[in-house]
Amino acid sequence: MENPSIMSHVSVGVTDLERSGAFYDIVLATIGAKRMAEHPGAIAYGKIYPELWIHPPHDGGAPSVGNGSHFGFFGNSVAEVDTFYKTALDAGATCDGPPGPRELYGPQYYGCFLKDLDGNKIEASFWDESKE
Repeated sequence: MENPSIMSHVSVGVTDLERSGAFYDIVLATIGAKRMAEHPGAIAYGKIYPELWIHPPHDGGAPSVGNGSHFGFFGNSVAEVDTFYKTALDAGATCDGPPGPRELYGPQYYGCFLKDLDGNKIEASFWDESKE
């Protein structure tokens, strides 16, 4: 099977791998993703391929948030985006934009924005092709 993604993977620096692993285990499950691989000091998530890796920074320094960057995940419905959002909040994330349409992105877009346990910006969105 050809990988449908254009990227190999994204790595996100975390301060506490066990705590962040527990967070992403439950949050990413809301969109059908799961823990796919583990190596000493790293955990990978995906549906078919490991696409998101979490780990402490390799240089031993503290993780830092990329200004202007965020990690977007596909939801398969409005309800899935809403569940992603609620689950992430319940697991300790902070709101960076509640679920809803964003006309700026077009009438098809519905999404939410959060900050994970280390302040990394994450998004879940659904693209409703029936809307124009």
